[in-house]
Amino acid sequence: MMASIKTAGDVGIEVVRIKNDGKQVIIGQGNFTIFACDDIFKTLLTCVPGIKAAVAMNEAAPKLTRVTGNDEALKKLAAENCLNIGASHVFVIVFENAFPINVLPVLKMHPAVANIYVASANPIEVLVAKTELGKAVLGVVDGTAVTRIENEEEKAERRKTVEELGYRIE
Repeated sequence: MMASIKTAGDVGIEVVRIKNDGKQVIIGQGNFTIFACDDIFKTLLTCVPGIKAAVAMNEAAPKLTRVTGNDEALKKLAAENCLNIGASHVFVIVFENAFPINVLPVLKMHPAVANIYVASANPIEVLVAKTELGKAVLGVVDGTAVTRIENEEEKAERRKTVEELGYRIE
C-alpha cells in the first residue's frame, strides 16, 4: 500500500509499506543491475547453508524489476516490494532460515552493493521521493516508535536471552 504526500515544487513523497509476511527483509541500493541481482543471490547462498532467499532489483534501463531466488513465494514478495518502491538500483532481499547478522557482513563487502537501508523482520515503510526523473529512497521506518527505556527486570531478561543465544556481555 502506498500513501502520497505532496511537497513544494515537483517533488512528491510516497510511503511504501513493505509486505514481509514475517520474513527477514534487507533493502539496499547497488549498481550494475544486470549482473548484481543474480550475484547477490549467489552470495547469500554461500553465507548460510539451507537459506531460502529471493533478490529483486530495479534497473533504470529498461525500467524493470529483475528477480531471482530459490523459493517462489519469496521471489513474489521480493519482486512486488521492489516494484512498489520503484527507485532505480534499489534491491529487496526476502529470506528465511537465516538472520541479517548472518549475511550483512558479506553483502556490505559485495562490489555491487552501495548502501544498505534496513535489515529487519519488523513492519517496514520506505519513504520514496518522486521527481520528474524518477524515484529515490529517502529513508526507512523500521518497526514502531519506542516509548520508554528498559527497566532492570527487562534488562536482566534481555541479557539472559542473549546468553542463551551464545553471547556473553559481561
